[in-house]
Amino acid sequence: MKRARLIYNPSSGREEVKRWIPRILDTLEKSGYETSCHATKGQGDATFAARMAVERRFDLVIAAGGDGTIYEVINGIAEQRYRPALGIIPAGTTNDFARALGLPRSIPKAVEVIANGTPIPIDVGKINSRYFINIAGGGALTTLTYEVPSKLKTLLGQLAYYMKGIEKLAFLSPMHIRLEADDRIIDEEIMMFLVANSNSIGGFEKIAPNAKTDDGLLDCIVLRKTSLPDFIRIATLALKGEHVNDPKVEYFQTRKLVAISNEKVKLNLDGEFGGTLPCTFTALPRHIKLIR
Repeated sequence: MKRARLIYNPSSGREEVKRWIPRILDTLEKSGYETSCHATKGQGDATFAARMAVERRFDLVIAAGGDGTIYEVINGIAEQRYRPALGIIPAGTTNDFARALGLPRSIPKAVEVIANGTPIPIDVGKINSRYFINIAGGGALTTLTYEVPSKLKTLLGQLAYYMKGIEKLAFLSPMHIRLEADDRIIDEEIMMFLVANSNSIGGFEKIAPNAKTDDGLLDCIVLRKTSLPDFIRIATLALKGEHVNDPKVEYFQTRKLVAISNEKVKLNLDGEFGGTLPCTFTALPRHIKLIR
């Protein structure tokens, strides 16, 4: 019998996932998986649990939670000699990666996808010795997601991000960053840069309109130094994916990106704090098999 390990964050979203545990286990057992589960207890615990699942050679590891839970699970699996298939149960605040893949937001429907779906290969992003599955970036704007308190996310959902964003807008300042890609160099003051593996970022579904999860490429978006009115205008364009044509925005694809700065630039990896520059981003093509 195949074995599955369910790794779930009991505090994700509005804490709904733990109520569904009996049904999740029942559905997986009926589909032929001998299933056990692990409730995360703090930062880094999902990575530890995923690494244990790798060492015990589980056939399937399921990340049930938000983008941060998926991020930790990926960091437990990526570049291991043996890599189990990955299942996702979206139970977080924004669920960007699940949205990009078209996975159901409903927990029981997402479990049905895992029980009856097909494994497909997807890319993974690497930054120095860490990994991300959806989005990485640096600059003042990218600190937003990990600055929102977890209790506020639980109570208000995605609205919590918008509240924090409004609070920060008036205090944003550019940073001088050098970006070296396959075919270009950007060396100037910028508001932020993003490195995407999918098209869905921060609740916006067209931030990286050409991004694909299996093309072996990183989609990069650079927001140059802007005024507050310019930023608001560009954010409005981003709802339709039209921001990529704005002169304040540079959008390109690359297999590798080197980012350097003399300033302390914090990095965001799938909504979590990822250290500071300098760093090198690379794509690991079709690196993990995802059930969809």
